[in-house]
Amino acid sequence: MPRELISWAMHKLGVEEWLVSAVMSMYSGAKTVRTVYGNIKSFEVKVGMHQGSTLSPLLFMIVMEAISREFRVALPWELLYADDLAVTAETEEELIKRLNEWKDNVESKGMSQYE
Repeated sequence: MPRELISWAMHKLGVEEWLVSAVMSMYSGAKTVRTVYGNIKSFEVKVGMHQGSTLSPLLFMIVMEAISREFRVALPWELLYADDLAVTAETEEELIKRLNEWKDNVESKGMSQYE
């Protein structure tokens, strides 16, 4: 998940600027990589959320909610819960269409299933 997407989502959902700045400051300049063998040569990390952080699941939900507000059809056709998405439709063709729309819209924001 691109870091700019986290900031965009927080702004879109009306999070106050001081809090957006505080969250984003945690991600600026992140360079150290720790392994079981110790720290490895550092490099700048520009995508993703901190693994194991209690804030990461909330940030993920904020991003998914902000993205989905841009193209969501209506409840009960699409439901988000934690990191799951449930999409329903009356026909298989409509279901495939809705799933592809979700995939295309999420990818258009810079997210990938392989990150």
